[in-house]
Amino acid sequence: MRAMRWVYAGHPAQNRTVWHAPEERERTHVATFVVVHGAWGGAWSWNKFVVPRLRASGHTVFAATLTGLGDRTHLAHPGVDLDTHVQDVANVLFYEDLHDVILVGHSYGGRVITGVADTSADRLAHLVYLDAFVPTPENPGGTVISAASQARIDAEGDGWRHPPGDAPPDQPAEIIEWARPRRSWQPVKTFTQPVRFTNPVPSLARTYVYCSVGKDPSSPFAKLALQLRDDPSWTYHQLETGHNLHYTAPDDTVAILAGIGDAQDRGA
Repeated sequence: MRAMRWVYAGHPAQNRTVWHAPEERERTHVATFVVVHGAWGGAWSWNKFVVPRLRASGHTVFAATLTGLGDRTHLAHPGVDLDTHVQDVANVLFYEDLHDVILVGHSYGGRVITGVADTSADRLAHLVYLDAFVPTPENPGGTVISAASQARIDAEGDGWRHPPGDAPPDQPAEIIEWARPRRSWQPVKTFTQPVRFTNPVPSLARTYVYCSVGKDPSSPFAKLALQLRDDPSWTYHQLETGHNLHYTAPDDTVAILAGIGDAQDRGA
């Protein structure tokens, strides 16, 4: 098998990092990833590019689909909330009997994995936030729906479903067309409910990946990047790509994730 090389841009103060996929070899242990998609998505959005590449690097990968979205749209109802989505992922961990999991959340998925860390920390090793929200006990999140959005929700979403947001500007047209019919209106309570913090915040390894293209300084993700990039309790990476990095920078995304998995494999 030919060695693959994936390159990503790290923090400006850091050296540029290059990750090489390993040559074919015996592996006594592989890392286990559970990937949680963002709003209006599904496992389908990660299965197109990232999941196959990450599995090819030798790791075990589960891509969850949250209730009411993707191939589970038929389960949508007004009562679906953030707790429902947290339980979805906790169930994957329990029923697949997973331990030492690298739990990955993209965008809205950051709210979900934070909730899972509160309920299932004993099954986790590392939290990875991909251009994602990072709720805290001091700021548990919970979106206030604007009057304009609520008017559309009432008119087109039966009063409880939120329409998909616009695609990032750097996303290829063919991907936009492919994804459009697969994106689902999402139950509003998943956005408005704050994350529950019922246990002490676990001392898990944490990584933040900021996607810098198309970001206004007022973006919550831009603000998080400024906050976390110099925080010694976080590992920080910056990619010169748009918000949907799984479409626009899948190799760079896999380079970061596989690097985390390989470090866990080595016990680093």
